Amino acid sequence: MIQVHPSAVVSKEACLADGVVIGPNCVIDSGVSIGAGTVLDANVVISKDVEIGQGNHFFPNCVIGGRPQLLNLKADDEIGGLVIGDNNTIREQVTVHPSIYRGQFTRIGNNNLLMIGVHIGHDCILEDNIVLSNYVQISGHCKIETGVWLSGVVLLHQFITVGKWCYAAGLAGINKDVPPFLIVSGHYPPKVRGVNKRGLTRAGLSEQQQQKIMEAYRKLYRQGGALLENAKAMEQEDGLDENVRAMLESIIRSSEQRFSRYLEKFRH
Repeated sequence: MIQVHPSAVVSKEACLADGVVIGPNCVIDSGVSIGAGTVLDANVVISKDVEIGQGNHFFPNCVIGGRPQLLNLKADDEIGGLVIGDNNTIREQVTVHPSIYRGQFTRIGNNNLLMIGVHIGHDCILEDNIVLSNYVQISGHCKIETGVWLSGVVLLHQFITVGKWCYAAGLAGINKDVPPFLIVSGHYPPKVRGVNKRGLTRAGLSEQQQQKIMEAYRKLYRQGGALLENAKAMEQEDGLDENVRAMLESIIRSSEQRFSRYLEKFRH
């Protein structure tokens, strides 16, 4: 059964699945699709053409799918959409923007936790099992891979890729790509501090897999020499573990752009 509070405003062109709960003073715009079992607490705003999956929970005062913050974006300009997967927890005052490009989408995957005040800019991709702590601010065109954990007030420059199962310490300002499995802290530039051992455990990696990542980290970051040259040398080794290869590919891809942000290649 669908439950809609009498004070909520729900467009006739919105599609609500069974078990959806719409709380007081919510506003659901046209073209919105909300999957079964999703709950909206009080004062949640879902803007046009947002697709939301099953089992999500939106806490009070979220604004989801509002128009991107661009100086040259006119009120009648056509923009893209926003797709949110299943079983996400979206806490108070979170804002998520759709794509600025018609026919394209900002995407949030499954089983993510976005804590109070998080902002997700336009054209971002968030994969699964991500934790974004209070007031994390993600600029447009970023990609956050599976299992990433960003601590409080972490900031991401546009076009950043944060590799899977990384951890960023509080107040980090990240302006270049971060390879998978690492810990970073500081800002402009952040520094790699070690391997995210807790993340490796959360990822379900075996002891052997974890050891190979640790060995790769030491060769890349602790034996001396230029990081890119170390990565290219390791790339030639036989029998590389798939997780180590993911680290090397991230470093080499990032080097293709002068600011070490691979996605900048697709800026235009």
